[in-house]
Amino acid sequence: QVQLVESGGGLVQPGESLRLSCVLSGSTSSIYDMGWFRQGPGKEREFVAAIKRNGGSTHYSDSVKGRFTLSRDNARHTVYLEMHSLTSEDTAVYYCAAVVRFGSGVAAEDSEYKHWGQGTQVTVSS
Repeated sequence: QVQLVESGGGLVQPGESLRLSCVLSGSTSSIYDMGWFRQGPGKEREFVAAIKRNGGSTHYSDSVKGRFTLSRDNARHTVYLEMHSLTSEDTAVYYCAAVVRFGSGVAAEDSEYKHWGQGTQVTVSS
């Protein structure tokens, strides 16, 4: 059974950085495309970033492009979301997701992902 566990969330001030991690267990991480989504207070869940199973392709939402970097270490079954220049708009619960997906590109719709973590809270506030 595939399990995803996020970590690294917390309270930071505007302009600061944070790194989230997501560990996949119960299967081989290298067969899964991985994505991050977030849900802010009173908002719907939205796509943040995704990475192909071999790390060769990434995709970011316009709201985080240039500030967030997604990478993966399949030997450690872990994906990392580096977040910089954080603002209050980045405050949300961040969820890691995984899917076995063939073809080019990565999935940006939450309905495409099969496995989900419990989420980690990121709060950006002064």
